[in-house]
Amino acid sequence: MAPPKRNKRLAVFFGCALLAITGVTLLVTALRSNTQFFHSPSAVTQSGFVPKSEVFRVGGLVLPGSFVSSSGTSHKFEVADFEATDDDKPLLVLYDGVLPDLFGEGEGVVVSGSLDADGKFIAAKVLAKHDNEYVPKLPENGS
Repeated sequence: MAPPKRNKRLAVFFGCALLAITGVTLLVTALRSNTQFFHSPSAVTQSGFVPKSEVFRVGGLVLPGSFVSSSGTSHKFEVADFEATDDDKPLLVLYDGVLPDLFGEGEGVVVSGSLDADGKFIAAKVLAKHDNEYVPKLPENGS
């Protein structure tokens, strides 16, 4: 027969292990549901694309020559895959609002929004992407 203290220690150990496993499982489940990935423009423009939610993200490069701005805050541009091929179709994005400072043609963006009935992407938010070697411009006066 095992000593009573040993049984109590084993019960405490297994109880703590069960709590730790439950906590890690809950943490992983919460993190998985909160991660937001983005779709490629070519995937969104394919026929039969069905997003998992009404609002989703699309990431790619702003096509040079596609950016049109009217009335200062109404913008239209096309986004293509980061590594686009000739078969990929760009996605037309419409955005009303102020664009980030790093936004530009040929630059990477992630847009968050939804598709309208015509297949245009109505963006609610535009995020500019940059590579890991980004260095901000210094002021011209040196201060």
